[in-house]
Amino acid sequence: MGHKVNTLSNRLGLIVGWQSIWCSNYPDRIKEDFQIRKYIENSFPKIYISRIYIERTLNRIKITISTSRPAIIIGKGGDEIEKRKKEIEHFTYKEIKLNIFEIKKPELDAVLVSKSIARKLESKSSYKKSIKRCISSALRLNAEGIKIKISGRLNGAEMARTETYKEGRIPLSTFRADIDYYMTESHTDYGLIGIKVWIMKGEIYGKKKIYNIFKYKKVNKKK
Repeated sequence: MGHKVNTLSNRLGLIVGWQSIWCSNYPDRIKEDFQIRKYIENSFPKIYISRIYIERTLNRIKITISTSRPAIIIGKGGDEIEKRKKEIEHFTYKEIKLNIFEIKKPELDAVLVSKSIARKLESKSSYKKSIKRCISSALRLNAEGIKIKISGRLNGAEMARTETYKEGRIPLSTFRADIDYYMTESHTDYGLIGIKVWIMKGEIYGKKKIYNIFKYKKVNKKK
């Protein structure tokens, strides 16, 4: 089962928390969450944004953006982030608190790794070199394992194929295994190429605070 189900959804409530925290009025709020995430992803360079966490109270929305380049998101003197905050308040009609969470090791983040490979493919770089570089970087930072699967018309081949690259271990059926997973797409001249990334960071014993992303360490605004 661990090989069929999404790696993160299989661990929800155990070692992985929800990216949206609220209850009631499901249709309207999930639509609004989608609009907020879409707006943020279109406002900043996608390659530097990992995940967007949304926490709601009655009249307030707390948004936490996890990124490898906080300076780009914040802007000079915090102007950029304040501008985006006001624009989100304009279409949600709620008070917005916008926080930035810095990812210290982007090489161990499946979202950033997959987006990096997708960008290399779109710029017509060698996908094998890009994948091998990502694998070596992750292992150098003590990842216990990494697996990358890429599917499509690789190098413009007439027939689509799937290639898998793996180093170390990826125990998908072990629930205590802290495995980060993400799937993205690369739009190339030869068509769409799918990229899946699994990164094994270790095993978690005992209880983990799965919502500690909201107890973030605030990134100071650049002056």
